Amino acid sequence: MANWSLLRRCGASLLVQSRNCVNKSAAACLSTQTTPPKNLVDSVLDEKTGISTLSMSRAPVNSLNLDLINALRKALENAVDKGSQGIIITSSMPTVFSAGLDIMEMYKPDLKRCEEFWHSLQDLWLNLYGMGIPTVAAINGASPAGGCLLALSCEYRIMVQGEHTIGLNETKLGIVAPKWFADPMISTIGYRQAELALMRGSLFKPDEALKIGLIDEIASDKNDALAKSQKYITSYARIPSEAREATKLSLRKETIAWLENNREWDTTVFLNYVQLPQVQKGLDMYVQSLKKKSK
Repeated sequence: MANWSLLRRCGASLLVQSRNCVNKSAAACLSTQTTPPKNLVDSVLDEKTGISTLSMSRAPVNSLNLDLINALRKALENAVDKGSQGIIITSSMPTVFSAGLDIMEMYKPDLKRCEEFWHSLQDLWLNLYGMGIPTVAAINGASPAGGCLLALSCEYRIMVQGEHTIGLNETKLGIVAPKWFADPMISTIGYRQAELALMRGSLFKPDEALKIGLIDEIASDKNDALAKSQKYITSYARIPSEAREATKLSLRKETIAWLENNREWDTTVFLNYVQLPQVQKGLDMYVQSLKKKSK
């Protein structure tokens, strides 16, 4: 990938999935989908509790391409429209929450689609991070990079015990995390812990993530994570929703306002960066290495 001096000159911010984040075949990681299949996100509303559970279902690793991002946005909007009292985001994949952004959206990109991709990601983040009702990430597997961003965008995180990890590991790929990726981590684990984690590109196992406050609870399995997620959401049953929502959004407003005020600049930086010959060369080397591993 591009080196640090190149990133500094460009002011670039980009996120791609880590090559070591999940134990899946290289061929699967190269999957591209220009036509969205059915049920990229399965949505279930519990009529008794009013809680919606959204399960990402883009095999094999829930890499965030344009289609999955749009499906998540739509599912969130539908859940709110149906009057959901809270939202749980999880994965249908047994060992992966989300592997991060789909690298194929940035490799030899169609600029119109690439711009739409980044705008859609911004919209998804603004929607989820700025949602008034309770939101929980039930993290049932690996959650690097963009997967960690999704989890950080929720207000509460519960991770299943195991050897999988979570974190913003961009620097290990020669990449600088955008401000709107880094700021939620800073507000979650504190400035110093976030500074070290972001500079090192750290990935944390569940026990480590709990210790620094990156996650709030550990679950024994996915069912336990979902049960604990519901318990968290229903804990607000006696709290006036207007006061809860106003408090949450007042704490998040500065980060939200930054992206709202800088969306086009942020998009321009992203588009300029992915077109650089050095970046495309790095992406090509990565893609070719995956193809070799798949043989």
